[in-house]
Amino acid sequence: MTKKKTLVVTQVASPIRRPKIQRAILKGLGLFGIGQTRELEDTSSIRGMIAKVSHMVKVADNA
Repeated sequence: MTKKKTLVVTQVASPIRRPKIQRAILKGLGLFGIGQTRELEDTSSIRGMIAKVSHMVKVADNA
């Protein structure tokens, strides 16, 4: 059985006064407040979303 690689994403900044698309990306990642953490599967689509809001999130590998 293969273990899927995951990323631990934590929101560190507020989406207030940010473009609507960035707020929508945070919601798509499942982040709704500063300090909230989610463990997400490491896929190219998730990486792309993180790249768009990299200034508002902190990412750690969870191998």
